[in-house]
Amino acid sequence: MHPKPGQSRIDRIEEGVIALILGLMVVLAFVNVIVRKSGGNILWAKEMSVFLFAWLVLIGASYAVKKGAHLGVDVFVNMAEGRTRKKLGVAAVAICIVYSFLLFKGSWDYWANFANLPQTTGRWFPTGLQDMKPTNFRSWYIVNDVPNPWFLGWLEGAMNFGDPYDKLPRFIPYAVLPVSMALLLFRFVQAGIAMLKGDIDRVVASHEVEDEIEEVRERLGAAMDGEAGEAK
Repeated sequence: MHPKPGQSRIDRIEEGVIALILGLMVVLAFVNVIVRKSGGNILWAKEMSVFLFAWLVLIGASYAVKKGAHLGVDVFVNMAEGRTRKKLGVAAVAICIVYSFLLFKGSWDYWANFANLPQTTGRWFPTGLQDMKPTNFRSWYIVNDVPNPWFLGWLEGAMNFGDPYDKLPRFIPYAVLPVSMALLLFRFVQAGIAMLKGDIDRVVASHEVEDEIEEVRERLGAAMDGEAGEAK
């Protein structure tokens, strides 16, 4: 597959991961339908689809920030000019950075103990790390239906004190929470730097629908001109 003009290798990797997750969801749903038609059922298919969808949405959110594909209200930005527009943009991206940072902290604190890692202390901003005790270890938590694949058997000794995992350990699918929030924070920081440099004047405000409408208008106009020419 040839890269699109201006598309970086990182873009191709991110798009590949998103496409892979979406493809796995489609294949899993299709296979489960076939199995049900035969009188069987893949018991873990629904839960696995939920996990894959969560990965798709959360990773896709940070990628959409990078590409400026999120919807945004830019009426006030369009009304302002010069320094005022830049100040509004910087204020907006600062709010987004703080918000995504809080999401990252919260997601880490939720996930950490599932992976036998310390949570952060402090309600809003981290002031340190949790003092880990045996009661904090929660790596033995497993999902409801998805079986633990054979190639992850080594996790039993590394994370679960040698006890077998009957199902997939929760810290694996839940890892998307801190990973995606870290990516989201990184993308907003990137947007802030670009704004300070003057490369952009707003965080995200997709006008994809407007562009598509304009493209349709151009096509209709060209088609009508062609019909008028034939009529002559």
